[in-house]
Amino acid sequence: MSSIQFIKSLEQIKLLSDPRRLAILRLLMAQPATLTQLGVAMGEHPAWVRHHLKQLETAGLVELVTAQASGGFVEKYYQAKAQAYIYQETILPDLPRRQTVVLMGSHDLALNQLAQQVGEHAGVSMLVLPVGSLDGLVALRQGITNLTACHLLDVESGEYNTPYVRHFFPDRPVTLVTLAQRTQGLMLAPGNPRHIEALEDLARGDITFINRNRGSGTRLWLDRQLGLLALPVEKLRGYNRQATTHTAVAQAIRSRRADAGLGLEAAARAAGLDFIPLFQERFDLVLPEEALQERKVQVILDYLQSKAFRNSLEGLPGYEHSHSGEQLTP
Repeated sequence: MSSIQFIKSLEQIKLLSDPRRLAILRLLMAQPATLTQLGVAMGEHPAWVRHHLKQLETAGLVELVTAQASGGFVEKYYQAKAQAYIYQETILPDLPRRQTVVLMGSHDLALNQLAQQVGEHAGVSMLVLPVGSLDGLVALRQGITNLTACHLLDVESGEYNTPYVRHFFPDRPVTLVTLAQRTQGLMLAPGNPRHIEALEDLARGDITFINRNRGSGTRLWLDRQLGLLALPVEKLRGYNRQATTHTAVAQAIRSRRADAGLGLEAAARAAGLDFIPLFQERFDLVLPEEALQERKVQVILDYLQSKAFRNSLEGLPGYEHSHSGEQLTP
């Protein structure tokens, strides 16, 4: 019996939407049982139990584990194939002659452009959900997204993304594909009226900060830098105010709801903000190795290396495309 099994089939979900079959499965998750024992536990005739049990067995949710002879009869013991089940199913549009790819991960302006261009010119719909780098890797591990995007710096090795991918996928081959190199730094109000010059200035007390969401690569980078500078997060007024995208951070500063935030140069320039560059990072797409053979994924990766996409990157301040499309094995 495996510890956890992910339910991805609509047929399995339909079976378990019946409370009687769900009750049988839960009993067999606790311990093996016969038709007679299940009937007694549920107050039903064994023939009734057999009908539902066979459907669960056909769906791959339960299995026969042993058979024992007793009093001239053979008692068959059944058991669930996992100790716990997690429902996983994304309902996607049924678009004629068009396939859909789901990407959950870090927010990125170039990624949004890629999704738009692939949809317009390559016939593949990309549904992009910005949930942060760490949550994106979790979603990929759980099988609820086709690919993810991340920018996670491992302090010990100085590498981006690959140490985290190795940690999340020790038993499954995955591939990283570089989208771009990009510059992040401090976004500031136009004209920098607070005269902010460095990260340490955020702790002065007269500056209102807006942070990124937990699990985002930007938030993790900030927390590490604050630790190196021995700056407690309590020193940053507004540290607990969160925005889920770089664009949202820029908008908060532009509307004077914050004085500073950490984010992409491209987002700052688009909002007419001042910007102090702090670091450059590698932004990667992560996908299961077997997905490389899927046509809808191949279309995206081919377009990633196209002249049209590289030209669009040149229009984004702080982006560099010399390594776009390169594949890495963690």
